[in-house]
Amino acid sequence: MALEGSIARRYARALLEIGIEHKSYEKLGRELEVVSSLYRTSKDLQDTLSNPVFKLSQRKAVLEKLSVRLGLSKSVRHFLLLIMDRGRIGRLPDIAREMSALVDQQAGRVRATVVSARPLGEDFALTLRGAIEKRLGKKVILEKREDPALIGGMVTKVGDILYDGSVRTQLALAKQRLLSE
Repeated sequence: MALEGSIARRYARALLEIGIEHKSYEKLGRELEVVSSLYRTSKDLQDTLSNPVFKLSQRKAVLEKLSVRLGLSKSVRHFLLLIMDRGRIGRLPDIAREMSALVDQQAGRVRATVVSARPLGEDFALTLRGAIEKRLGKKVILEKREDPALIGGMVTKVGDILYDGSVRTQLALAKQRLLSE
């Protein structure tokens, strides 16, 4: 799995460099995400583009028509054809995920996810985002989700760091301490 991530990262980095050179890396990232989302959600598209029963030229023609219909830039169209030629079209979602991370890094952004037992108020979400931005010195894109299983509190993930202040975790830790005594 690490090898697949490394491959996806190399392809994403190559596309990012093209985007930096043409000052369009954010646009390329958005376009790649659109195609990736379509690919992930359409079993028919996955089968058509990945199935060796169809000639490579036929699969590339489908990809080209899709690219034109979606209004993709020349850079992304050529990139998609390249990964098709290299037999990596199935890695498109991984490449798009890596590209998104690289685009955020290049733009000085970080993504954070906060999961709470109940919906968070906008004021609290803004305060939380501001605190993370102040701590990291980067713009934060905050995604909010609910999970009633947390009972209370919240779990915040910023990059690879997880801050768990949920009641569920506190209860589990208390139980573990009581059982070990």
